[in-house]
Amino acid sequence: MRMVPMMLAPAHAFGTNLIAVPTPMKPDYSVDESSFKSMVKYVVKNKCDGIVVAGTTGESPTLSEDELDTVIRLAVDKAKGRARIIVGVGTNDTVSTIRRARLAEAAGADALLVVTPYYSRPSQIGVANHFRAVADATGLPVMLYDVPHRTGLPIATATLIDLAQHPKILAVKDATGDIAQAMAVMAECPMAFYCGSDGLNLPYLAAGATGVVSVVGAVRSAENASLIKAVAKNDLPTAREINRDLIPSATALNSIATGGAVAAKVALHRLGVIDHPTVRPPLTEATPDEVAQIVAALSVHAEAQSA
Repeated sequence: MRMVPMMLAPAHAFGTNLIAVPTPMKPDYSVDESSFKSMVKYVVKNKCDGIVVAGTTGESPTLSEDELDTVIRLAVDKAKGRARIIVGVGTNDTVSTIRRARLAEAAGADALLVVTPYYSRPSQIGVANHFRAVADATGLPVMLYDVPHRTGLPIATATLIDLAQHPKILAVKDATGDIAQAMAVMAECPMAFYCGSDGLNLPYLAAGATGVVSVVGAVRSAENASLIKAVAKNDLPTAREINRDLIPSATALNSIATGGAVAAKVALHRLGVIDHPTVRPPLTEATPDEVAQIVAALSVHAEAQSA
C-alpha cells in the first residue's frame, strides 16, 4: 500500500509565481531539447518559483508519453531545485491520466496539474471520481485546472469543496475568468486558488489567491513576482502601478485567438531564448500582425527597463 506523505502548504508545494512554459519545437515538429533547456534556464533566472510543463501552453494534447518524460526530465535537470516543476498530466481518459501522473512522478516532478476531462462531458460525480483517482495514484500534490472555455465543463462549486477534503488535492488553477464566482468559492473552500488568466492576476491576488499561473510570466516573470509581493504587503498603489505596466504584454500575448503556446513562442523566439516559434498542428503560427503586436509590447517593456 502506498504511503501518503505529509503534504506541503500550497505555496511550498507549487510556488506562487508560476510560469506556464511552451514546448519548443523544431520546424519538423520534433521537440527542440536544446531550446527547452535554454528556456528553463531563462525563466528560472527571472524570479519564478514554479514552472508548469506540458500544460495548455505546452501543447499537452500533442505530446506523446515519451516526449512528456523527456521534457519533465529536462526541466528537473535544468531547474536544479530552484523552481518547482508542476506537470500537466490531464487528459479526457482517467486511465491515461493516471499513467501520465505516474510517469511524471518517476521523472522527478514536484506536483501535478490535472485538467477537467474534456470532450466526454462527464457528470460532476464523474469529474470528482476522475480527480480522486489521479490524486490517489501518486504521492504528489495536485492542482486542479478549471478552464471551461477549453473543456466545455466547469468544476462546480460543490465539487471543489468536496475535493478539497482530499489530502493531496491542494489547489486549483482558475481560468474561468469569473472573479465573483472565484471569490465566493474562496470564501467556502480551503483549496488554494491560482489565477490562470493574466489579465485578472491583480484582482485574484487581491481577493486572496495564493499565486498565478502565467503565460506572460515567460517574459515578465520578475514583474509578476513584484506584483505578488506588493499585494501580499497590502501595498495596492504599487500593485496597481506594476499591473498597469504589465497590461500591454498581457494584451499582446492574449491577442491571438489560440492563445498561449503561439504567443509565448513568438515572444521567446524574438528574445533569442528559443530557436523557432513552431507550433504543432492543428495550431498555426502567428500572423505578421500578431507578431507585430507582441514585438511592440516587448519593445515597450525593454524601453521602460532601460529608462
